[in-house]
Amino acid sequence: MLPSQPLLHTAVFAVTVLQALASDTFTAAVYEHAVILPDATNKPVSPADALALMNKNMDVLEGAIKEAAQQGAHIIVTPEDGIYGWRFTREAIYPYLEDIPDPAVNWIPCTDPTRFARAPVQERLSCMARNNSIYVVANIGDKKPCNSSDPSCPSDGRYQYNTDVVFDPEGKLVARYHKYNLFRRETQFDYPKEPEAVTFETPFGKFGIFTCFDILFHEPAVVLVSELQVDTVLFPTAWMNVLPFLTAVEFHSAWAMGMGVNLLSANTHNTSFAMTGDGLFTPEGPAAYHYDSVTEEGHLLIANLSACPRLSPTYLPTVNWSSYATSIKNFPGENDTFSGAVRRDIFTFSELRNKAGNFTVCQGDFCCHLVYQMSNKSKDEVYVLGAFDGLHGSLIKYHWQICTLLKCKSTDLNTCGQPVEMAQTKFEMFSLSGTFGTNYVFPEVLYSGVQLAPGEFEVLCDGRLESKHGTSKPLLTVTLFGRLYEKDLPHPLRTST
Repeated sequence: MLPSQPLLHTAVFAVTVLQALASDTFTAAVYEHAVILPDATNKPVSPADALALMNKNMDVLEGAIKEAAQQGAHIIVTPEDGIYGWRFTREAIYPYLEDIPDPAVNWIPCTDPTRFARAPVQERLSCMARNNSIYVVANIGDKKPCNSSDPSCPSDGRYQYNTDVVFDPEGKLVARYHKYNLFRRETQFDYPKEPEAVTFETPFGKFGIFTCFDILFHEPAVVLVSELQVDTVLFPTAWMNVLPFLTAVEFHSAWAMGMGVNLLSANTHNTSFAMTGDGLFTPEGPAAYHYDSVTEEGHLLIANLSACPRLSPTYLPTVNWSSYATSIKNFPGENDTFSGAVRRDIFTFSELRNKAGNFTVCQGDFCCHLVYQMSNKSKDEVYVLGAFDGLHGSLIKYHWQICTLLKCKSTDLNTCGQPVEMAQTKFEMFSLSGTFGTNYVFPEVLYSGVQLAPGEFEVLCDGRLESKHGTSKPLLTVTLFGRLYEKDLPHPLRTST
């Protein structure tokens, strides 16, 4: 006699938990999804039409979830905006929203769909997790009614939140996170009144979650890692790539290394918006990553990760990011400088005129030091050492300190800082450091073709980012990206009405 479906599911779930408990590793997946977008409109569609579009996207996500589970994944992260896209006004997105309860209610939508208000998206996501015995992470919209007794209640009588949800292998809602740092175009959503630090325990470590733009700010990103000591961060994102420093794979990999945690980054895929790049990133570098700016196809990544990376024998010890650079004196005659723009940020640059060099560039009191040796400098390529210390951003400003070895777009120095994806020049060695005023520094090395350099550089305890294995592949950038959170301007207004 075959076991009943509930008993069979319970048995499979129990085996999955035991397998995870028996190991200090786990298998994770992220899916880069080419989202099926709605027609652009300022008017709300019917609830039935909204659900029809979301089901089309969930059909694709369900296929990725099934494949990930068949390959042994314990958890899968899907992208921000992955179920309905981003072409919305505040009014037009309303039919796509559901009321998402606090996970403390102990709810499995798949088995109890009528317990709360109608929630077909949560029900389906819950069933995907339950039927495949896998944690499912998704991004949807939450709606919460409010009234005039709440002075910050929007005029339409409701809050609308960009929201991440997590369902465990039984299909239970175990986490809900409302995005705190909204990007400037997200006027369809409200800010939560207070930042949320959402964590949950699994058989393979302590997890935290936040969304896209959040990664650049103290709350919630630093709070989760430095104060709440999570092992792994779940990161649904809709990241628009911006060279030279904010391409998804380079910054997300650097953030995982700088913070010393796993980062499961799932991006949307849309080449017209420069959206691509996801990965399974660790403190040692990427376990797997994907970057495709040509095709319009989704992509599934799966890798085995350490459940508790801080316990790894290869875990990077504490770095004093300014130790080495503060001991360096300027080298007269080799630091002629000029100003150049990286988007709106005005850097102080110095050209690398020779095949080898050892010099410092400063912007105010902030200094960057570089030792380098080129192996085949192309006469058609120019590299510079650059320093920046100041506020970045237009509507929302935040403080950066950046040291970078950077390829210019052409031999015209006025192009230094403009986006460039290809290079020919290789380096035999490089060592970059800076007099950072923060402990939060993220190391990046980017090769020609927007490719990462796993295992080909290291960070020393005195703050130097150094090459490891001799001649590199053609190089785009070597960067130390620092964040001075304490100098940030206050968080914007809590609502975007």
